[in-house]
Amino acid sequence: MRKAILAITALGAAVALSAAGCSSSKSSGSSTTGGSSSTTSAAGGSSSSSSGTPHYTNNKVGVLLPDTNSSPRWVNSDPNELKTQCDSLGLVCDIQNANGSATTQTTQAQSMLNEGVGVLMIVNLDSGSAKAIEAQAQAKGVVTIDYDRLTLGGSAQYYVSFDNTAVGTLQGNALVKCPQVAGKTAVKYVEEDGAATDNNATLFKQGYEGVLSKQAGWTLAGDQSGNWDNPAGTAQSTFQKLLQGAPNLNAVMVANDEMANAVITVLKQQGLNGKVAVSGQDATATGLQNILTGDQCFTIYKPVKGEADVAVKLASQILSGQKPTAPATVHDGTGNRDVPSYLATPVVVDKSNITLPFTDGYQKASDVCTGSFQALCTAAGIK
Repeated sequence: MRKAILAITALGAAVALSAAGCSSSKSSGSSTTGGSSSTTSAAGGSSSSSSGTPHYTNNKVGVLLPDTNSSPRWVNSDPNELKTQCDSLGLVCDIQNANGSATTQTTQAQSMLNEGVGVLMIVNLDSGSAKAIEAQAQAKGVVTIDYDRLTLGGSAQYYVSFDNTAVGTLQGNALVKCPQVAGKTAVKYVEEDGAATDNNATLFKQGYEGVLSKQAGWTLAGDQSGNWDNPAGTAQSTFQKLLQGAPNLNAVMVANDEMANAVITVLKQQGLNGKVAVSGQDATATGLQNILTGDQCFTIYKPVKGEADVAVKLASQILSGQKPTAPATVHDGTGNRDVPSYLATPVVVDKSNITLPFTDGYQKASDVCTGSFQALCTAAGIK
């Protein structure tokens, strides 16, 4: 399925050679209209320099983000890092969030295409709507990049993400080592998966089930989708049903931190928080707080620079007339094709290395170490 996971180094080195001495004029603005958010980076026109800065005949990039609900990353982390990289490379990047609406995302894409973007990056809400967007882009000669989520049956020329099966495998391996279950000869667990419309959720599930299904004495007592919903929504009611069916469970394989918080809310109501091993993903402020209290065992940290920096540099190369060769491929079974891919490597974060997202600049202590968490942060070495 994959030939290599060398994305950041390979692409970064290539861009360093092609974009040495980069300088650009920068301006930015933001607006919110029709329920969607938009951020534009850099100044218009082409970019050229005798010192080696890329020359763009078109420096416009459209970036379509999915929602504000599935993960905080789509609100702050990714758009901020994408904007920073666009500015640094002299690209005009129109960054918009569809707020969970495929119809809105389609409208945003059509507007970007009409405005003449040369590259369109998309985090799909579902493969069907994204496939149609990519077909429209292809008809206009616009290069598309699947960002974070692969569009099954689509036509994106590149895919920039993490190794998402590896994410799930890390989740599975980390869960079996949690103190609530380590050394137990019999473990009853349930799975709360991500949205069925997200291919990443499918890959996460393949990864952690590949581990958990092979654990001696581990019994799967329930498995349902949480739909990437918020703590007060589907994720919480889904877990309530799972817990009713398995009241003596020992572990919960939950796909990300926001759903993990929903699970923990229910466990608190039953006096079970900290007694049941709970997984997570995305190294959110809430997830890290839950790790500090011992209510969540771990999270999967996926540095946004591993995707955002690589994707923007890739767009820069394309718009400067290059045809980058990706170091990996991911197979799209629906479209029966291998998609050139740049795949970054995820990291398990628990109490032993919880400072990592902070020293990397992914999280701020001021966002996590509030109120009663201040003392816990100090004890953990978070500054």
